[in-house]
Amino acid sequence: MIKKILVLHTGGTISMQADASGAVVTSQDNPMNHVSNPLEGVEVHSLDFLNLPSPHIKPKHMLDLYQKIKQDADFYDGIVITHGTDTLEETAYFLDTMEIPQIPIVLTGAMRSSNELGSDGVYNYLSALRVASDDKSADKGVLVVMNDEVHAAKYVTKTHTTNVSTFQTPTHGPLGLIMKQEVLYFKNAEPRVRFDLHSIEGLVPIIPVYAGMTDELLNMLDLDQLNGLIIQAFGAGNIPKETAKKLETLLQKGIPIALVSRCFNGIAEPVYAYQGGGVQLRRAGIFFVKELNAQKARLKLLIALNAGLKGQELRNYMEG
Repeated sequence: MIKKILVLHTGGTISMQADASGAVVTSQDNPMNHVSNPLEGVEVHSLDFLNLPSPHIKPKHMLDLYQKIKQDADFYDGIVITHGTDTLEETAYFLDTMEIPQIPIVLTGAMRSSNELGSDGVYNYLSALRVASDDKSADKGVLVVMNDEVHAAKYVTKTHTTNVSTFQTPTHGPLGLIMKQEVLYFKNAEPRVRFDLHSIEGLVPIIPVYAGMTDELLNMLDLDQLNGLIIQAFGAGNIPKETAKKLETLLQKGIPIALVSRCFNGIAEPVYAYQGGGVQLRRAGIFFVKELNAQKARLKLLIALNAGLKGQELRNYMEG
């Protein structure tokens, strides 16, 4: 049986080339479109959907990808999205939170452009095609394939600026491995609450805390423009007492605030009861988000607000 795979190219290093000076530049001629398909029984249909460096990707582009997937999913057995690595995890998480079809949906990218020494783009691209055409990849949520590993969109993150093994899943590890002859899964992604959004808008910034912080950054926020706020806290979920006091005034104005830890591993939870400690913060109304980094928590809150969640329903979702 022939497996039909839709490939949506969006730009990024995987589609770029280094110029004579060594600077990596955007190319109008995507080198992935010139990669021959060595996979038996796999028919590839490619579309240059976007051509953006990933720092230029916005939630509206993620929503456009979701709408394209919904529109074309019935005609394909799997979907591969090539993407720049800087925001790849955010696009993957956004898509994983939408009402996606149960066919395999795989994101991949490259850390080295197509004409750099040791380029990983073609290998990752072909690996993504293998995963997307594998029956075992269906109904596992959105997957990220890089460097012979398969990761869940919810947990994967970029951990190194340049290393080809940059995408890792702290705490959990990958869902599976790409072997020479097969794709081996040893975990399943858990069920998700999914939304069918038709628009995505709103301002939800991320504010990191630091030693000696007071309310200086929070005072700079335009509350009339603010829809929500993510705090990247110390340790298990603690912040300076002056910052905590200011956040209480924002909560009183009805601004939803969610908290994650700035730590690489572990989960934020209300443990400490001193002023600015997690116990006090949660009592004040701040949501403690489990197992997400700040950039994904931001998308989670933005999606929830666009889906119309409020009050206890919003808390249950953010802390679920």
